[in-house]
Amino acid sequence: MMTAVQSAQTAPPRASTSWTTLDWWPPAGWWPDSARDLLPGSPVVTASATFVLPPHAESVHSARNFATGTLTGWSLGELSENMELVVSELATNAFRHGLRLAESRAREPIRLSLLRRGTTVACTLNDPGAGFPSLRNPSALDIGGLGLHIVESLSLRWGWAPLAPYGKIVWAVLRTGHHDEPDEPDHP
Repeated sequence: MMTAVQSAQTAPPRASTSWTTLDWWPPAGWWPDSARDLLPGSPVVTASATFVLPPHAESVHSARNFATGTLTGWSLGELSENMELVVSELATNAFRHGLRLAESRAREPIRLSLLRRGTTVACTLNDPGAGFPSLRNPSALDIGGLGLHIVESLSLRWGWAPLAPYGKIVWAVLRTGHHDEPDEPDHP
């Protein structure tokens, strides 16, 4: 069973950036530290949405649908195509590598969260794996290995952060082409 949670959050950012797997829904005000300079103005999260994916590969399709539906609801449909690709790559990596590296916790869900600040959206996935993502340079004969290159090319910035006592958050930040729009949405 897949569960979606949507909420509007206006709490200020938490002082500590050390999160545990139990905190992640996402915590009010969370934004990747190394992407804070991308925020245009107010540090307030204007909207967030979280989707809990069971540990099955077919959940990647549902994650893409959730992301495009959420962006459409936020009137950010122009981000949908790029966000679908980013979500697909990050979710596939979470299932392929995160769950495999955490076999004892392989039944734990992966959470996809979208956090909106004006026309900027952070896409985050957390998984129980301890391994960290890294760009590879696959040979011409390798199958796969270009996923993070796709994420890097479509996002303003991407990265990852460990969770205590295990697991990680992998994130990518995307923005619409309309940088002159107000930072706050037209609707609550």
